[in-house]
Amino acid sequence: MQDLTKGPITGHLLKTTSFMLVTMLFQTLYFLVDLYWVGHIGTDAVAAVALAGNITFVVLAMTQVLGVGTTTLVSHAAGRKDHEYGLLVFNQSQVLSMLFGVAVLIIGMLTRHSYAMSMSADSGTAKLAEDYLLWFIPAMGLQFAMVAMGSALRGLGNFKPGMVVSTTTVVLNMILAPILMFGWGTGHPMGVAGAALSTLVSVVVGVLWLTSYFLKKDSFLTFTVRDWAPNLKIWGKMLGIGLPSGFEFALMAVYLFLVYSVIKPFGAEAQAGFGIGQRVVQALFMPVVALGFAVAPVAGQNFGAKLGDRVKATYKDAALMALALMTLFALLCHIAPGAMIGIFSDDPRVIDVGTTFLKIVSWNFMASGLIFVNSSMFQAMGNTLPSLVTSATRILAVGVPVVWLSRQPGFQLQWIWYLSVASVVLQLALSEWLLYREFGRKLALTANTAGVPTPNM
Repeated sequence: MQDLTKGPITGHLLKTTSFMLVTMLFQTLYFLVDLYWVGHIGTDAVAAVALAGNITFVVLAMTQVLGVGTTTLVSHAAGRKDHEYGLLVFNQSQVLSMLFGVAVLIIGMLTRHSYAMSMSADSGTAKLAEDYLLWFIPAMGLQFAMVAMGSALRGLGNFKPGMVVSTTTVVLNMILAPILMFGWGTGHPMGVAGAALSTLVSVVVGVLWLTSYFLKKDSFLTFTVRDWAPNLKIWGKMLGIGLPSGFEFALMAVYLFLVYSVIKPFGAEAQAGFGIGQRVVQALFMPVVALGFAVAPVAGQNFGAKLGDRVKATYKDAALMALALMTLFALLCHIAPGAMIGIFSDDPRVIDVGTTFLKIVSWNFMASGLIFVNSSMFQAMGNTLPSLVTSATRILAVGVPVVWLSRQPGFQLQWIWYLSVASVVLQLALSEWLLYREFGRKLALTANTAGVPTPNM
């Protein structure tokens, strides 16, 4: 365990962010390499994997429920130096991870055919998407175990094990993907299904490896069978903190489903261009996502220790870092959008759609960076409902007009991206107001309880 309640805030953020960033960079590299190889199969394959990848957002929503609740409660326990409570939370998170994982596996396998058929622009794309999901869904089910263990370690400020495991398994995934896809050395090419199978193998290795960290006798958190009996009180606290964050990701999945449905008449090229553009944006957002993962435990431990001034200092430093990063990435999307899209497809229509997408949505990068930091601060203080409110506002602000506009003559894809930019600005304004209100409520109480005066904002 690392005590984040002492020492320089900036140093803690940089150190913890660096560990997460290494992990994110390798994951991003995998996404891009995987997309590169899939692009060699054809435009339909890119569209199929992009459609299947939407399932990732559903799983992310569920893992977010588990991960946010675990990190927040463990970080609060660490700040209070309450080892027994942290141990109980960790073991209860393992029980929930098993329940969630089995649910995803069963539901996903039962609905994969109908999902592929309903979302694809043509039958060929649907068949490829279904092949991919056959192996991808089990991999998503196992993600819950990795998230539960990794989130507990982050709550303790221990990012290194997660970094080592994640980077190694990602490298394994990158090596296996082309071998299985094209049958190198095996003589049995699996196509897009090979990319999904490589993901499944890598996740299995990751789960087993992370498990070994908690089997050591000197581990701060260990598997304790007596703590596996369902504890509804702990579940209630974890879900109360995690569910709004999970719904937040679910809303993003709804948004993506909506966009894919609206652009379906424009053909597989439009779906592929949007899919590649989304992957590029996800790659560029990785540093600020890593920063968000660092903010939650740093601010969370200090919140648990009732150090309100350090919680506010964490927000200030993180916000400045996010703005600097996202400004650079926004400039990149204006300078070389076509070059980034062209790496993954040589189809002129795909490149045109992806380039237009990047140029427009990059205007909201700075606002999105601040929203990520705000969301992490809400997590740290144990109230994620404001994040859900702001995300729902954004989805409504863009979703309702898009559905109406898509039925009008002359509808163009660009209209979706412009509405998205406007909705993010609205989301940021609401998020900032709610965060400062939360500071006034939670940190004033925290400072008074600790006997430390609350500094003015």
